[in-house]
Amino acid sequence: MNFAPVALFTYKRVDSLKKVIESLKLNPEAISSDLYIFSDAPKTTGDEKGVSEVRNYLNSISGFNSVQIIRQSENKGLSGSIIAGVSELLSVHKKLIILEDDIFTSPHFLNFMNSGLKKYENTGNVASIHGYVYPVTKPLQETFFLKGADCWGWATWERAWQNFNPSAIEIDKQLQKAKLYSELDFGGVANYQRMIKRQISGEIDSWAVRWHASTFINNMLTLYPGKSLVQNIGADGEGTHVNKTDKFFVNLSRFPVQIKDIPISPSLKGFLAFQDYFIRTSHPALKVIRTLKARSFNSSLQGLKYSDY
Repeated sequence: MNFAPVALFTYKRVDSLKKVIESLKLNPEAISSDLYIFSDAPKTTGDEKGVSEVRNYLNSISGFNSVQIIRQSENKGLSGSIIAGVSELLSVHKKLIILEDDIFTSPHFLNFMNSGLKKYENTGNVASIHGYVYPVTKPLQETFFLKGADCWGWATWERAWQNFNPSAIEIDKQLQKAKLYSELDFGGVANYQRMIKRQISGEIDSWAVRWHASTFINNMLTLYPGKSLVQNIGADGEGTHVNKTDKFFVNLSRFPVQIKDIPISPSLKGFLAFQDYFIRTSHPALKVIRTLKARSFNSSLQGLKYSDY
């Protein structure tokens, strides 16, 4: 198999980065994979020590086919780094696996990413392959599709990334015109619409919600594993974009996830499992309201061409 290169984006958390690198090296495919590490420059003088520690560690990394380190000379921020880095590498390699420095991987992660990239390379409505799945309580198939894209351990192709729209204002207009916001928010129980509005107002800077919405608008799909192949270890209160919480904790799959032929359409079981997760992890004051919203929305799901798998 022609293994896809891996892009890893890091900033100032050397301990987290070390864990991610060591987990990635446990993937048998790592030794045949080219690793590109994008090291962002410090935003403030207070960040200089952390960035320096990261960059000193980067010089010691081995265990991959090659390691190329891109040390930014000015701070781009997470969104700027990922958008520029992914665009640059996809223009050359056409397919890419993307990680951040808080995404701890299973030893089976690279196998799933590369197998998915190969199988769906020429399937135009498949946007990406994703390694993380929420700790849902409802049963899932071994793999399943959902509309849109995702951001915690993922892979894509140049043909799909071309759909990325950096303008949250344009995305908002398109979602409103097509009346897609309710579906995007899993029947009104998730927060993607709120994130897009906050992106427009400048309260947040999220490449991920724009990537998700861009593919959702174009009716594209992402392949998920039924059991997670990555763990976000940045939800400890020290990360930049994820507050301290245990609601994202998952037990990683102990076995490889097999990619078999399944319907190339959004999964009803997957949708309902994610919807239930969003309701369960809501603030107690919102659970009743969100449950009622979900029941109302779900009566129309059959008309949205979800597959019953």
